[in-house]
Amino acid sequence: MRMNNPQILVVDDESNIRFLLEEILSEEGYDVQTAEDAVTARSIKKKQNFDLILLDIWMPGTDGISLLKEWSEAGELGAVVMMSGHGTVDAAIEATRLGALDFIEKPVSLTKLLRTVEKALIQSQPSEQRRKLLPPMVASVGKSEVMRVLREQVSRVAHHDAHTLFSGEPGSGREAFARYLASLSSRAIESFIVAMGSGMDSADSTSLFLGNGREPGLLEQADKGIVFINDLQDMPRTTQQMLSRILEQGRYRPADSTIERLLDVRILSGVPSGFEHKSNEFRKELLSHLSIIVIHVPPLRAYLEDVPELLRYHVDFLVDSENLPYRKFGVAAQNRLRNYPWPGNVRELKNMVSRLLILGAEEEISLDEVESQLTPGAQLDESFIRQDLLSMPLREAREHFERDYLRQQLILCNGKVGQLAKRVGMERTHLYRKLRSLGINFRQADADK
Repeated sequence: MRMNNPQILVVDDESNIRFLLEEILSEEGYDVQTAEDAVTARSIKKKQNFDLILLDIWMPGTDGISLLKEWSEAGELGAVVMMSGHGTVDAAIEATRLGALDFIEKPVSLTKLLRTVEKALIQSQPSEQRRKLLPPMVASVGKSEVMRVLREQVSRVAHHDAHTLFSGEPGSGREAFARYLASLSSRAIESFIVAMGSGMDSADSTSLFLGNGREPGLLEQADKGIVFINDLQDMPRTTQQMLSRILEQGRYRPADSTIERLLDVRILSGVPSGFEHKSNEFRKELLSHLSIIVIHVPPLRAYLEDVPELLRYHVDFLVDSENLPYRKFGVAAQNRLRNYPWPGNVRELKNMVSRLLILGAEEEISLDEVESQLTPGAQLDESFIRQDLLSMPLREAREHFERDYLRQQLILCNGKVGQLAKRVGMERTHLYRKLRSLGINFRQADADK
C-alpha cells in the first residue's frame, strides 16, 4: 500500500547510480531528489523534509556512516536506508545501531529496491498510522469457551518474539491462527510469507531460503517480518539441516551477497496434531528451535456451538470477496450442521458454504441442500443417545461404549486405522484385535479410501 507522493532523497557519489535510482523511483510515483556528496545532502535536507533517504556509505569527504551519525545526534535522522557496493557486516550493524532502517547492496536489483523502499516508508510511520496501512485482520470467529481460551493464548504469546508451532488437524485453521498472531505482534506491518514444507525440493532449498541472485529468498523477503511454514513435517532433511544451522548461528548470507545478515525473522509453523511428540524422523534440534511455544488448534467438532456463527461469517465473506449471491441457512440446516462431525474441519465448512452459494437458487438454504453436500458416512452415531448404558451390566455397557467410540473415531480418521491408533493411543496390532472383537468392519473403510 503506497502513501501519496512520498519524498525521497538519493545520496550517492556515482552519477550513474543517482540517475538510475531517480528514474526507477520516479516511474513508481515517488518524488525524487539527488545529492552527490554529504555537503549537498546537508544543504538539500535543511530546505526540505524527506520521507526517506537512500544514503551511500562510501563517498569522498564525509562518508555515509558519519553523516548518518551526525543526523542521528542532531535529532534530524528520519527514515534512512544505507547503500553500499563494498559493505561488511560491521558496517551494516553500525548503521542499524545509529538508526538506519535497512541496508541494501549495490548493484541493487529492481525487486529488492522497491520492496525495501516500500517497507521503510511504512516502518517510518507512527504506530497508529502503520495500523491503518494494514489489511483488515478478522479475529477468529466464535463465542465458545474453546475459542475464547485459544484467542487469549494467542494474544499472550503474540507480543513475544519466540518461534511458535501451531499443531492441529488438516483444515482446522493453523494458518488462520498464525495470521491472527502476526496481526497482534510487533511485526504486524512487516511481510508475512507462507511456505509449504511439502512443496520444498531438497535440491533447491538453499535458493528457496537464501535466494538465487535474481530473486530474494524467504528469509530476505520476510526480513523483520514472519515466515509461516505449513506442513513442516514434510520439509526435506537437507532443508531441515540448513535451516537448523541458520537458526543456531542467528545470521545468514543471501545468494551472491558478500554481506551476512542478522536473522530478524519470526518463524511460525504448522504441523499435524501430536507431531511435536512423535517426530522421530525430524531433526530434534530444528524442532526445538521452532517449538519454543506450541499452540494447539482444536478441530471444529470441539466447538460445534460456533457453527452457526461460522456459517454467517463465511457467507458474508464470500459474498463480499467473490461477489457470490447472498443466501442464508435455515434453522433446520443450521441445526443439522451443529450435529455434523466436520472431518475436514473449518476448511470443509468454508468449501461447503461456497458450493451452496454458487449452486443454490432460493435465498434460504434448506436441510435437503445441506444433506446433499455432507460427506457420506460422516455422521455422528446416535446410539449413545438411544442406548441406556446405566441399565446394562458393566461388561455389556463397556462393549457398547467401546464399539460406538471406535466407530465414531474411525469415521473422523477417514477409515485409516493407522491414524486411529495414534488418535486413541493404542498399539496397532492390539487395535486390530479390538476392532475384530467388536465387529467393526475396518476393511470396508480401507477399501473405500
